[in-house]
Amino acid sequence: MTKPPPPNAPLEILHDGRYIQAVRVDRWEYVRRKNTTGIVVLVAVTPDQELILVEQHRVPVGGPVIELPAGLAGDIIGSEAEPLEAAAGRELEEETGWRATRLARLTSGPVSAGLTSEVVTFFGAYDLERVSDGGGDASEDIIVHHVPLADVPTWLAAQMARGAQVDPKVFAGLYFALSM
Repeated sequence: MTKPPPPNAPLEILHDGRYIQAVRVDRWEYVRRKNTTGIVVLVAVTPDQELILVEQHRVPVGGPVIELPAGLAGDIIGSEAEPLEAAAGRELEEETGWRATRLARLTSGPVSAGLTSEVVTFFGAYDLERVSDGGGDASEDIIVHHVPLADVPTWLAAQMARGAQVDPKVFAGLYFALSM
């Protein structure tokens, strides 16, 4: 078992990119995201009991990925102190075209604790109202899917059969969606 680095171990920047840094602390090398205060993930169920999912081409995995709506907090110039809840509402509307009357924090945790310092916070989105088509901002090409809760497992299997990858956070979100 690898021992953790001492609490006062210096941080060495191995690579400083526009959006990420590769760093080393003692023998641990990992990635950390720059210019953001957190990551939000939305579990949103429409009034018709459909789970809202998004699909995007993701360059690192070379193809389409089915995901829960998600995004960064504090990444917009002038809004660096944006609260996570505000980012969650903004991302839900931007990506999906739905607005939540109420957002509630469900849980948070690391994405890949051995590779990155990222921690995601899940929010439940309640009392939804459709306000636009969604699809993301000018830099995104998002397909919005509305999948009946009872059909989600079968639908996801069909997406995987056609070659799309499914972000495992979808399954965590489904757990929460079934209790909303």
